[in-house]
Amino acid sequence: MHKGKRLHPAPKDSAVEDERSEGDRREPERSSSFTAAAPASAPLPPDPEVPSDRPKRRRFTAEYKKRILAEHDACSQPGEIGALLRREGLYSSLISEWKHQRNEGADAALAPRQRGRKAKVVDALAVKVAELERDKRKLEERLRRAELIIDVQKKVSQLLGIPLATDPETGGGER
Repeated sequence: MHKGKRLHPAPKDSAVEDERSEGDRREPERSSSFTAAAPASAPLPPDPEVPSDRPKRRRFTAEYKKRILAEHDACSQPGEIGALLRREGLYSSLISEWKHQRNEGADAALAPRQRGRKAKVVDALAVKVAELERDKRKLEERLRRAELIIDVQKKVSQLLGIPLATDPETGGGER
């Protein structure tokens, strides 16, 4: 509040005060006839629904770009280039970009580029290595289990006093 200026409370409407109870601080209800009397020509709020038929980005093939550039280079009369651009619905900046790409000698540059993330290049050697490592882990696990079983068999044979058979290929000894 500024010094020197005093704000005076707004004049009270006695009819409104009579309707409210003593402790009620709400605003008085507004009549619905005021909102119904709005002019019919008032604009409606925009529809919040997103249209399903969104426009799609135009994509130009390399052949199309080459054809347009050939037509553009063939234009010799004033106004022909503008007519070509209007007929095809193109901007002169596109023609400039396409010419720059053509002058670089990159036919692949004239081809439309794929948007989004680049696809991962799958290395066949890395896939084979991963497969072999997985197989190796499986075989190591099988070997560990087999060695456990053999150890258990040795202990059982020792407990029961059963001698183990000798292996003729290794020259005797235990299996």
